[in-house]
Amino acid sequence: MQNARIATSAPYAEVRPARFSSPYRLFMVVLFDGNCGLCTRAAARLKRWAAPDAIECVSFREPGVLERFPQVSAAACEQAMQLVLPDGRVVSGAEVVFRALATRGLFRPLLWAYRLPGARHAIDATYRLIARNRMRFGGAAACGTGQCARNG
Repeated sequence: MQNARIATSAPYAEVRPARFSSPYRLFMVVLFDGNCGLCTRAAARLKRWAAPDAIECVSFREPGVLERFPQVSAAACEQAMQLVLPDGRVVSGAEVVFRALATRGLFRPLLWAYRLPGARHAIDATYRLIARNRMRFGGAAACGTGQCARNG
């Protein structure tokens, strides 16, 4: 098949070449807490494991990031990772991990398994527990604002 181009006028999704037509090969943006060591390491790991150039990982604490994504609030980012899809929709929490991994065909069955009855509930509950205690598990990466004291 020829290279297809995914075109959009949205400011958060760039035009990216795709080798084949697949909803998983679109460019997505992961918003994470850059003050959280666990979150920073998880975002870096997602970037490595996702298909090349499929996701961009950005700390929501960087200047201008939340203005770039008006559909995402700082409060939502405080509670869980956010994934901005190419069409502007947002998913959060454990689903971010599974959708990012699904950009590689090898990991796509994990997304299907996540969507099985009961699995999503258990995985989401575990994610929320870890997210609430993330500063204890992962420590603060860089905390000059005092935000880490409030989170951990």
